[in-house]
Amino acid sequence: MLVAAFVSGGESQMKVTKTQARENRARIVETASTLFRERGYDGVGVADLMAAAGFTHGGFYKHFRSKADLMAEAAASGLSQSAANASGVAAAAFVKEYLSRKHRDALGDGCTLAALSGDAARQPESIKETFAAGIENQLATLAREDGDVGEIAKREARAKRIDTLAHLVGAIVLSRACPDDSPLADEILEVCRTRILSHYDPKGKKPNGG
Repeated sequence: MLVAAFVSGGESQMKVTKTQARENRARIVETASTLFRERGYDGVGVADLMAAAGFTHGGFYKHFRSKADLMAEAAASGLSQSAANASGVAAAAFVKEYLSRKHRDALGDGCTLAALSGDAARQPESIKETFAAGIENQLATLAREDGDVGEIAKREARAKRIDTLAHLVGAIVLSRACPDDSPLADEILEVCRTRILSHYDPKGKKPNGG
């Protein structure tokens, strides 16, 4: 009986340990996702990142083989969250929220594409592949029901979605490149918001099957 109790207790402790390890990893990924968006990939060291998450530097390699591995996982997490935030939201409403001053100023909580696409261009292929998958996911989220249409119409609808996404991300990037108190920062958002919304009807649906 004592042996059985000991084994049972040991298994329970092991389960708690594995659960805690998963929670610790998730906390590191969440912290990294925020810090990378705020400071860029080269602006955050492993030691600072682990400290911000509440762990020691040495504990990093219990969870990740390299900083690049964490970068890819943090990017995937952030990109998935961005797509989830857009899911089920009317197109016009999404555009207004995306091209808002609130989003522009919220680097750590904002869109991963707008915050890190420039950095991703100088990273290993694994990072670029993560961003490519995230872009496809975002395009799928922005997609409207095309119905039973031909291949040409489908290609045109996809082209419009790519144009919209590129316009959205580019506007935020340009606005953030300006000083916070610059009138140009707000002008960029306003002009791009107006131009994009001109392609949507009042219900937030894109005409012509887009």
